[in-house]
Amino acid sequence: MTQSLSTGQGILDLSRPVCMGVINLTPDSFFDGGALGAESSGGFRVDLDKVLRRAETLLAEGARLIDIGGESTRPGAMPVSPQREIDRVLPVLEAVLDRIDAIVSVDTSSPELIRAAGAAGAGMINDTRALAKPDAIETAAESGMAVCLMHMRGEPGTMQQNPHYADVAAEVAAFLKQRATSAVDAGIAAERIAIDPGFGFGKTAAHNFTLLRELPRFAEIGHPLLIGVSRKSMIGAATGRPAGGRLAGSVAAATLALRAGARIIRSHDVAATVDAIAVHSMFAR
Repeated sequence: MTQSLSTGQGILDLSRPVCMGVINLTPDSFFDGGALGAESSGGFRVDLDKVLRRAETLLAEGARLIDIGGESTRPGAMPVSPQREIDRVLPVLEAVLDRIDAIVSVDTSSPELIRAAGAAGAGMINDTRALAKPDAIETAAESGMAVCLMHMRGEPGTMQQNPHYADVAAEVAAFLKQRATSAVDAGIAAERIAIDPGFGFGKTAAHNFTLLRELPRFAEIGHPLLIGVSRKSMIGAATGRPAGGRLAGSVAAATLALRAGARIIRSHDVAATVDAIAVHSMFAR
């Protein structure tokens, strides 16, 4: 498996796993939606000072990447227009790039925002739809940014309505291999590609834990493996705890993912996750 990722902001060394911190610029994300802004007569407005403080905290806690998203993809979420997503994300992206010494990822499927993010100097696109929207893969290829291709069955509004697989690990792995091949064919160099099996995106808790057990299969695909299990419902299914009480379970799941070959852990709780990475790295020497 590749031990680095080529981004629009330089090479990210993955010889030791790294943590990606989360910044949600939405009112309805499942864990911290609305924390970085407030509703107004014109809709949800992002508080830039709060966002910059959040970004600085993530960096101080040890995040190597910061993932900024302006569209909620929690189960049942409704889409937002490309322009509204750009309005939420682009001013924040520009301010964070100006202030924070970290690789900045934009969590989007929109080719319009991919283009704007590349022009602003972002390092990576983290796409829950694996660049499947029209023009997304071509726009990403032209941008020079790294891309993370994630598996999602269906769309956020309906993805948790009785998802079914004959063999979830085999089907998700085949999808990610196909999307990575399509990305390379479109002009995205292999060293710019990471993959994510998409925990919680069109999967039951049983599917998610099967994927966690089968993660070595995904690491063998050859692209860096990005894992996002932080605070998700699969942790709640195992522990019986609401999202606010899932820190310990999230760190446990992240540690299992590290043992299976994950190189990037996407987390709402950077300090705890960075400590888990440090302990794992010492153990794995």
